[in-house]
Amino acid sequence: MQGIVFTGDCGIRLATFPDPTPGPGEVVLEIKASGMCGSDLHMYRSAPAAISSELIRGHEPCGVVVAVGPGTIAPHARVGARVMVHHYTGCAGCAQCDSGWPQMCEEVPVTVYGIDGHGAHAPYMKVRADTLVPLDERLSFIAGAAISCGTGTAWGAFERMGLTGRDTVAVFGQGPVGLSATLIATAQGAKVIAIDVDDERLGIAKAFGAEFTVNPARDDVAEVIREYTRGKGASKVLETSGAASAALDSVRVARAWGTIGLVGLGAEFRLTLSQVLRRQLNIVTSWTMSLQGQRACADFVIENNLELDRLFTKHWRLDQAEEAYRLFNEQSSGKAVFIP
Repeated sequence: MQGIVFTGDCGIRLATFPDPTPGPGEVVLEIKASGMCGSDLHMYRSAPAAISSELIRGHEPCGVVVAVGPGTIAPHARVGARVMVHHYTGCAGCAQCDSGWPQMCEEVPVTVYGIDGHGAHAPYMKVRADTLVPLDERLSFIAGAAISCGTGTAWGAFERMGLTGRDTVAVFGQGPVGLSATLIATAQGAKVIAIDVDDERLGIAKAFGAEFTVNPARDDVAEVIREYTRGKGASKVLETSGAASAALDSVRVARAWGTIGLVGLGAEFRLTLSQVLRRQLNIVTSWTMSLQGQRACADFVIENNLELDRLFTKHWRLDQAEEAYRLFNEQSSGKAVFIP
């Protein structure tokens, strides 16, 4: 089969690999949707010496089980099952793995599919059976791909932040994670302030339920949000863009006793303790979601009829990978996905 590999400096190619064969405790999926995630761009842009050009990329897999290895007993690891993948593997025995957080494994180096191990930008993918999450028939494969990382990241962050319907939440960045956050927070009854430098994305955020939008390229974010909230600020703030300026503004727009969630990769910023201490701010980080959180996110999407398919503005074939990533690198559109 052929799979997408990154060659460095925004280079990309289709490389040939053997069809995967499952070993004990493993399954092979026929990939039905493989989402493109903003975190992939860090590797896509890397220097050739900094990445492996022999690794299939893509860490938002969704598909159907087509082969099962010996000794595999998970009830949903059966041929024909529709599944998502929690895209991390650890030792499967430590306290972190047992609690559904293999990305926090205490015993062995963590494998992240698409980053340290072969991913889903290919027709087939081999995974450990204990990473599978059932995909309800009411969800499309591309919705399952979104939940596997982007939408799941928003869900996991809000779980860490304790979001409720009483909150006013400012969401920095209206890419796939930010738009997912806007959908989820709106469904929970929170008031959403969407922030982005792209007016097209702000328009989508408005359609997804945001009550108010701010473009930092035109306005002082903190000043506008203070005015909108009658001087209080946002009770919850989620930073998804990875921009240092957004991270700094997150502190400025939070109200006293507020909570700030940081998930956007790439930002470096400095703050003094007095900026957060005297307003009793909570600052938390969040690394996607637990395996149980991925299931809970999928259930929430179904129960609230969230139209995750609307996140996707581009559908690509594998042989269009070069153009797909070139456009994705511009980060001026919605979410994209590879489908058969």
